[in-house]
Amino acid sequence: MSASPHGSHPTARTCLVIYAALIVLTGMTILAAFIDLGSLSTPVALSIAGLKAALVGWFFMNLRAERGLTWVYAIAGLLWLAILYGLTLSDYVTRGWLSPLAG
Repeated sequence: MSASPHGSHPTARTCLVIYAALIVLTGMTILAAFIDLGSLSTPVALSIAGLKAALVGWFFMNLRAERGLTWVYAIAGLLWLAILYGLTLSDYVTRGWLSPLAG
């Protein structure tokens, strides 16, 4: 068999360590849901989710060994996600700007 053109694959030990990290981060997400963090609840949950997504992309999807067009698509996906978050946030923030119609 020939070597993979995309670099080396993670070892079984690396996969198990990343899997354990994902389990711990999932536990942190559940713990954060039950702790009253006030206005920090959403940023904490999104930060944990972003870290889990980064671990999955970097190791299990093997983005660390990819070049060129794969990175373009990965960045385009993140840019599209940022656009969707921005549009959702702009809708949420501006909902109270219009006065209710007089009955």
